[in-house]
Amino acid sequence: MKMFYKSEKFCDTPVALELSDVELDTAIEKTRQALANAYTGFDHATDADLIDSYIYEINALQKRYKYLTELSQPTTETVQTASGKHSPIRALVSHVFG
Repeated sequence: MKMFYKSEKFCDTPVALELSDVELDTAIEKTRQALANAYTGFDHATDADLIDSYIYEINALQKRYKYLTELSQPTTETVQTASGKHSPIRALVSHVFG
């Protein structure tokens, strides 16, 4: 039996999320609120399948939140102290919390 399907590539390069600062802040806030709602739903769920769905939702929202917060942080080239070197405090904080 032959199967026919059409395979198209719509874009050769990965699409980067380009948001302005206001849009990025709004997206972070909406993600934070969705994460809070997912935690509340998880806390009140009793069915095993519903608990699993909340776990997947929380994991996905955490990854989205991490991605958006990384987008909002300045790049390492722009983060410099007055002496012209990278801040070791910022590097430590981003390593621990990032």
